[in-house]
Amino acid sequence: MLTAEQKAKLSDVLRPTARPQELTGVYTDDQRRRMLDVVRENGPWKLIIAQHFASGEELIATMSGSMPDGVTPTLDMYLTPTFRGYFAEYGAVLYPEIHDCFYNATFIEHAKRYWKVEYAKPEMMLFNINGPCGNQDPGHLDSPSFRGMRFGNTPTWLLSVMGKSGLFRDYLIKMAQVITWFCHDENSGFTYWPEGPLKAPQRLLPPTYNKGVVVQNEMMVHRGEANGPLDQRQPKNLAFDTVFAGDSSDNDQWLLRTGDTTIARHHTDELRFLVHWNAEVFTDFDELKKNMDGTADLTLDQVFDTFAKDLKNRGIPLDLPTEPLHDRDFIRTLSNAYDLGIPAVYPDEAKPDWMLVA
Repeated sequence: MLTAEQKAKLSDVLRPTARPQELTGVYTDDQRRRMLDVVRENGPWKLIIAQHFASGEELIATMSGSMPDGVTPTLDMYLTPTFRGYFAEYGAVLYPEIHDCFYNATFIEHAKRYWKVEYAKPEMMLFNINGPCGNQDPGHLDSPSFRGMRFGNTPTWLLSVMGKSGLFRDYLIKMAQVITWFCHDENSGFTYWPEGPLKAPQRLLPPTYNKGVVVQNEMMVHRGEANGPLDQRQPKNLAFDTVFAGDSSDNDQWLLRTGDTTIARHHTDELRFLVHWNAEVFTDFDELKKNMDGTADLTLDQVFDTFAKDLKNRGIPLDLPTEPLHDRDFIRTLSNAYDLGIPAVYPDEAKPDWMLVA
């Protein structure tokens, strides 16, 4: 268990470089249409949870709060109908019809101003999409990136624990996101804790249609809120192989399919469509060069050695298993060591679903 002093210290780690900056009218109607056309024409799309996690322990490691003693987390505890795809990866747009959305000069200037730096380069652009959907997430970090270790070569759970620990700040790659929602729901916003999860949260208030934030989401606990009618948020027969796709007979209809069975159908106006644009930023040319040339990168051995030394100083043994990246006991030990618990306060209007049931 963490002491109050240790919790306060770790809470201070989880603060972005600046408070999120709210935006309106982020994309033009034509850009939104073209992005949705890409979603329609290149599906079907898999669940987020099915793409990034191999066990409940891996998922829990990215969130706030650990499971009670004796409870084994399973992925189906967090199964919700939210789907993901990528518009751009590794600095390259994947669909030329949205070239201007990714290589966006306005967004680059937002990122530079947010960090007060000289350089920025677009790195990745993804979307999350769903119809009515609950949200069991108590709050999480997006995957931080470190020199030598990032999305693409390191599991999401490990990057999250590295970020929470505060032990690798010297290797953290500065990131800025422009995150935009297209959602008509009058109750669904975005909750975030800019002063750390032990302090009061803030909200991007609904409706969030074409609203966005400039933010450093890798170092700030946050959560998207549930949306849509309560009785439609968890479709019957939702499974890990459920996919999301456009209805070929109607451009304003979208389908959730499990195998050959359509389990839900939604109109475009019922969707919660999130577009996440991400840029790496650099204070000056020296930092740009250091991040690009690989001469000051972390290694996996270095990371595990750093964790072991820190936990030894706290009286917590850490034995390195044969397959540490997917060993459930190892993941649980690291996750619990840097877990603050759930955020201290939630907005009354936007509590997690499990709090409402309780």
